[in-house]
Amino acid sequence: MKINCGLIVSDFDGTLIDDHQRILPEVREAINEYISEGGIFAVCTGRMLKSILPQVRALKLKGLVIAYQGTVIADIETGKIIKNGGMNCNEAAEVCKNLEELGYGINVYADETIYTNYAADNPYLRRYEEIIGVQAVHIGGKMSDFVVEHKLYCQKVLSIVSEAERESLYSEMQSRVGDRFDVTCSATVLVEISPIGDNKGEALKFLAEHYNIPIEKTVAAGDNLNDLSMILAAGIGCAVGNAAQPLKDAADFVSVSNNDGAIAQIIKKFGYS
Repeated sequence: MKINCGLIVSDFDGTLIDDHQRILPEVREAINEYISEGGIFAVCTGRMLKSILPQVRALKLKGLVIAYQGTVIADIETGKIIKNGGMNCNEAAEVCKNLEELGYGINVYADETIYTNYAADNPYLRRYEEIIGVQAVHIGGKMSDFVVEHKLYCQKVLSIVSEAERESLYSEMQSRVGDRFDVTCSATVLVEISPIGDNKGEALKFLAEHYNIPIEKTVAAGDNLNDLSMILAAGIGCAVGNAAQPLKDAADFVSVSNNDGAIAQIIKKFGYS
C-alpha cells in the first residue's frame, strides 16, 4: 500500500481508547500496519506527560507525543521534553482566583505534579485519578495563594464539575479570561485553562514541520472541544462518532464511535492512496 497522508494525530481519551480505557485490537492492528508502511502516528492529549507516556510506550510508538493540550511535547523513548510551555505563577493565580470566586474546586498542574484542593474522597477526583493513573497532592487554603507562594510554573488549571455545570462554567471562564487564556473542555466533566496559543492545533503544526510533512497531508481526530483547533489545522479533520456536536460540525469527516474502532476506520480511509 502507498501512504497518502503521512501524519495521523489522534486524541487519546474518547478517541483512541474506548469507554473502558482499552485500545481495541482492530485499532492497534491498523496503527501498526500504517506505521509499517511508513506513516507516522502520534497522540495529542490533554493528559499530563506522566500519564500518557506509559500508554504510548505500551503501543510501541516512537517519536513525539503531545501532552497538556499542546503545552508539552516530548520524545517517547527518552521522555526528554522538547517543548515546555505554561503559565507563570501570577498568570496561574489569576485563573485560580476566578475559579475561587465562582466556588469551584481546582487542580493545578505544575510539570509532573497535580496539586488539588478537592477533598480526597471527592468521587469526581477519585475517578479522574483512577483514569489518568496519577495521584494528586492535596493542599489547604486558597490555591491562588499556594501557586504564588511556591512560584509554580503551571501547564494548566482544571476544574472537575458535574455534567450539568460544565457548560455554565465553561462560558463564564471564557467571558472572564478567554482573551488571555485558552479555555476548553476535554470531557463532559472537565473545564481546562491553559496558555493561549499552546493548543493542539499549534502542536499539530509543530509535528508536521518536525517530520517535514505538508500540513495538507495530515489527519487529526478527536472527540471534544479541546480537539477543535487540531482538526481545523489538519489537512483532514475528523470527529469520532461520539464527539461533541461543535466538533462534528467543524469536521471534514465523522467516523464511527471510539467504541467501534474509530481510529482504525480513519486510518484505512485517509492513510493510504
